[in-house]
Amino acid sequence: MVGTMPVPKYTDVEKTQFATDRETGAKLYTITLFFMEEDRAEALKITVPQTGLPDGLKPGLPVVPVELFATPWARIFNGSLSDGIAYRADRLDLVGAPAPAADAA
Repeated sequence: MVGTMPVPKYTDVEKTQFATDRETGAKLYTITLFFMEEDRAEALKITVPQTGLPDGLKPGLPVVPVELFATPWARIFNGSLSDGIAYRADRLDLVGAPAPAADAA
């Protein structure tokens, strides 16, 4: 389920340079999604290219991330180790909406 509207992802602290997909050049956005299962729920920030954001997206709508993958990361900053997992999806599909047409080969 959508938790927040997508916000642009930037490569710099001043927020002057959009982050872009290395292969397509599409601008990248982050969005918070809620994943719920039985008696637990998690909020995850996921990066999605602008081309993968469906029209009509708003908080509370159920979505399915397509080609979701996780990348572990770690860095040392000021002598402290930070680590986590970065989540990325090719696109979000609205639940109940027709799937996008596959590109003709």
